[in-house]
Amino acid sequence: MPAYQLAQLNIATLLAPLDSPQLHDFTANLERINALGEASPGFVWRLKDEAGDATAFRPFGDDVIVNMSVWQDIDTLADFAYRSEHVDFFRRRREWFARMETPGQVLWWVPHGHRPTLAEAADRLAQLAQHGPGPGAFTFARRFDAPAG
Repeated sequence: MPAYQLAQLNIATLLAPLDSPQLHDFTANLERINALGEASPGFVWRLKDEAGDATAFRPFGDDVIVNMSVWQDIDTLADFAYRSEHVDFFRRRREWFARMETPGQVLWWVPHGHRPTLAEAADRLAQLAQHGPGPGAFTFARRFDAPAG
């Protein structure tokens, strides 16, 4: 069993309320895409409330939604994100979400079994924004290996 797993946070600024016609395709497929992620090889955990999603969590502002999960490694997350049906919705993100001036996604390694908090994730996102990619906060484009051990 590996000593570390990959945590990810992504945030998105909504262009309209979640219950608006503009976001209908996004919200109508959220449960299905979340289930696809949970059934994907390498999936470990994701942040969700009693309703089964994370749209009610708004630590970055009233119009910013979050997605946070833990995966076995970076390759299994990349397979889900960019080589499953998820990519069809990723390609449509500009229909639903505003372009961000700062990073909207961060990856980092956590000890096996650790479940990150939103505060921890916010710290990692801020670290990425302030210092760029490094071993403690990175991106798919600039990856870092898990710590030794």
